[in-house]
Amino acid sequence: MAATGARGLAFESLAESHALAHGLRLVERNMRCRHGEIDLILRDADVLVFAEVRFRNSRNYGGAIASVDPRKQARLVAAAQFFLQAQPAMARLPCRFDVFAVGGSLDKPEVEWIRDAFRLS
Repeated sequence: MAATGARGLAFESLAESHALAHGLRLVERNMRCRHGEIDLILRDADVLVFAEVRFRNSRNYGGAIASVDPRKQARLVAAAQFFLQAQPAMARLPCRFDVFAVGGSLDKPEVEWIRDAFRLS
């Protein structure tokens, strides 16, 4: 696996651990479909959380948060809809989209968790 792929998986694991430490439960990791990928699907009590994990070395150009632009949001929404169609029992749950913005390094990571980062328009 390429170094960037391994680093990405490490940051996803870090975000997952952060979410689990705050009481969320993992439903699925790296759900892929023709619309794209959702890094983490979690349960926060009765809410289904679709989470995007982003890493940026610097905050220039808005950092990790700004990289979840409207185009990326649309892909996440389409992938979430695909997941919900395949999981009718979960489709009844309220949903939200979170972003885990990871900065720093693997030795000294900084995790910023933005709950309900964007809404369906």
